[in-house]
Amino acid sequence: MASGKVLYPLYQLGNPQLRIFRPNFFMTLVRPGVPQPEDTVQFRISMQMTRVDVKNYLEKIYNVPVSVVRTRIQYGANNKRNHKNQRVKKPDYKVAYVQLGQGQTFQFPNLFPEKEETPEPGSIKDIQKQFMEKERERQTADPRRGGVIDWFGL
Repeated sequence: MASGKVLYPLYQLGNPQLRIFRPNFFMTLVRPGVPQPEDTVQFRISMQMTRVDVKNYLEKIYNVPVSVVRTRIQYGANNKRNHKNQRVKKPDYKVAYVQLGQGQTFQFPNLFPEKEETPEPGSIKDIQKQFMEKERERQTADPRRGGVIDWFGL
């Protein structure tokens, strides 16, 4: 397989309604490490995919309006060594930043929302919470000591 060449499936004769085209690419939606604009979505894609492939993939399969696609190649880390002291390199991957069409926004779903629990009075959790508050209060530094550690006697 030559590098830089994309291998597409061969065209086969037959009734087009009976054939199904399934792309042999993958796209993984990734939570961005840094905050992105509301209309930008980050994907980890196959190294062979181009910007046009990403745009067609999203528009034709998922009916998502796409205005701009930007891609970059993230090089894998090369700082680990195996048991034979040989360098081990993580594989490279391609990242695509897709800017959605006019007025479209994307909010990454919050899969694990924070729960505000107020323990009922008298329960074990309530007693633990009260104990921890008392301990925290007891262990706070005395402001009259001027920052000198407690175990250092004056």
